Amino acid sequence: MNIPQQADWELDFYSRPILEPDGKKRWELLITSSQDISGAKPFQWEKICPAGEVNSLWLAEALKEALTDAKKQGWNEPLKIRCWRTSMRTMIKKAASKVGLEVVPSRRTYSLIEWMAQREKEIYPNEPGYMVGPLAPTQSRLLNQAIPLPEAVRGDALTLASLPLGTLREAQDWPIEFSGLLPIQKTDNDNLEIPGLRLFSKTRALPLAAWLSGLEPVKLTLEGNQLLLEAGEEDRWLVTDLEIDIASNAKKSFLASKDKAGGLQFISVQSTPKEERFLGFWMLRDLPE
Repeated sequence: MNIPQQADWELDFYSRPILEPDGKKRWELLITSSQDISGAKPFQWEKICPAGEVNSLWLAEALKEALTDAKKQGWNEPLKIRCWRTSMRTMIKKAASKVGLEVVPSRRTYSLIEWMAQREKEIYPNEPGYMVGPLAPTQSRLLNQAIPLPEAVRGDALTLASLPLGTLREAQDWPIEFSGLLPIQKTDNDNLEIPGLRLFSKTRALPLAAWLSGLEPVKLTLEGNQLLLEAGEEDRWLVTDLEIDIASNAKKSFLASKDKAGGLQFISVQSTPKEERFLGFWMLRDLPE
């Protein structure tokens, strides 16, 4: 007997660079399950929406169809749906509520981003009505001012660190309370060092890990000598100010990962540096916007 698979969903409902015969842009719903470190084939589902029916009623019915198809393919209902388009958030939440699904605004949609990039490169250009280039310049994402991490969740200490890529491949076997593991690209260099952030708290490690889990961590970035954590849909948190030489070395590590390991990063939460058990461990990816 096959055990049903369980995974969150990542969703995008938006227009595509294709003009339909009626002169209107194609609208398309894309759903993919979030991939984990096992690298198993995800559930993927797509449906074209008539331009005149772009509303929560159509979307709710489409979600019902997707749930039915997912069940036939051996998938349980997702615990949550992640979506990142601010302009579509209200419609998606309204539709999802009609079928009893929770929506989480989040850019932690790595599987979806990869699938969309593949479709934009290999699928859409071969469709009749494909438009070469956008009709209007793409708007740059407005970055929110970074907010210092709350005092209660800063922990006792933090340090920048790195782990060999081969070690991260074993993460699914580690004792972790809160986790967000990702598939790792095949490479001949398992010794490649992946940059990350280690957080320590003797008395509040578990609450800190739970808080970070709800934060939907997306990626670590550096602005000058400031280490920032981007999370959720548009949140930016100031983790710490670094010394100039440490910040410079960290930038090199981040760029090396972006170039050779798909932007892979990590955040860990432990009670002490010697503790082998993780209260929290997340893999992140710094992907192009």
